[in-house]
Order: sequence, then C-alpha cells, then structure tokens
Amino acid sequence: MTATEISEYAARFWEQGYLYLEQFFDDADMKVLHASILEHYGINPNYSHSDEFLSKAATEVIPWFPQQEGQTCFDALEADPYLRALSEAILGPKWRSLYCMTMFSKPGSRGQAWHQDCEPEDARQYNLNRLVYTHDINEETGGQVLLVPGSHKRGEITVGEVDETFEDQIELSPKRGALLLIHGHAWHRVRPANTHYRVSTNFRCMPAEVPESITDICVYRNMRYQFATASVIQDRMKG
Repeated sequence: MTATEISEYAARFWEQGYLYLEQFFDDADMKVLHASILEHYGINPNYSHSDEFLSKAATEVIPWFPQQEGQTCFDALEADPYLRALSEAILGPKWRSLYCMTMFSKPGSRGQAWHQDCEPEDARQYNLNRLVYTHDINEETGGQVLLVPGSHKRGEITVGEVDETFEDQIELSPKRGALLLIHGHAWHRVRPANTHYRVSTNFRCMPAEVPESITDICVYRNMRYQFATASVIQDRMKG
C-alpha cells in the first residue's frame, strides 16, 4: 500500500463515513485469531449486558476485551504498519488506541440495532471503529453490516423503529481478512445471526484530543445508553 493509496483511502473514508478493504490481513493470521476467539467463548457463552439493554437496544452481542486480559495474540494485528498508517491518515498525528473488543453473536440472536457509537453533537469528538473479520460473513452466518453512507455528517440518528430500512442504506458481507472502518457518528447496524455464530473484532481508536470515555454513551433510535452506569439516560421515544 503506497502513501498515495493511503491518502486516497482516507479521503474516501471522510466522504462516506466508512471504508471497506478486502484481503487486508493475512489469511493464516486470521485463522489463528479465530481459534483463540472461539476458545474463549466456547459453545454457549452468557450475555454480559442487562436485560433492559438487550431488550431496548435490540442488541444481542457478547463482548470480550482480550488485551485487557493479557491476550497478546491480538497485538501484532493492531501493530500492522499499514493499519497504523491508514489510522493516522484519518485521525491525524498522536492518535490513540482505545481498546480491542471482540463481539460474538449466538445463532439466532438479534445482532445490533441502528446506533451511533458515540454522541454526535461535536464533530471533533468521535471514535473510529477498525473492524477485522476472522471468518466470512455470509447468508449462513447472517450478521451482515448495514450502514448509511455519509450519515457521520448528519448529526443525531433519527428517532424511530430500531430496525427500520433506510432508502440509502447499504449492506456489506465482510470476508475473512477484511478491514472495515466506520466513523463513530455513522448510522450502522448488524443483521441477526442465522444458523451459525457470528464474530468480529473491533480495534477502536480516536484522535489525540478525544477522551477515553468517548464510547461510554451510545445513541440508539429509541434511547441513549450509558455503559458505565448500565442505564438508559434518555428515552428518545418520549421526546
């Protein structure tokens, strides 16, 4: 990947609010990481969020923060020079990593409803999702990614049905080794899982001036939810 390509990718990201690149990572590395992820989750892992969150957010994913538990097999991926160069081209100098989070969806679970990962009122305050896929997302797995191009510039996501179909939404089915970058203010969701589990890994990061609490409050179409207090801080359906 050349400096010119990186610059063009960054410009495309800022225009659309996302960037999808296939075969970004080595297939063998993806298989090793995938095995580590499955070893952690096992056959039937428990949900970690409250029943209120699972119900109101229409979101059934199980997070794991492997680096916080000393799992070093994820470090090399985050240190990939092309990933770092692309991150800096988008975020600017002195950008910072936030955390690595894997997300597991059980077969038949609901995936994720429309949301923004952080509050959108200040365009300068945002996180960057760097999603890595260690297996193919397809019709068998379900869990395709839906997003609205350019929505990172629209402000707060509209109030309405949590799984509504937007006329300008697009659908992505990432393959093993793919990299998907999504702006934290972009409107996005994940389709329900089908007859197979669904896994992705998110190396979240942020610009230098953004606080580490940037993803503490998530904006859904029906609420704002704060993870630190495990509580709904705004019921948007009530105005």
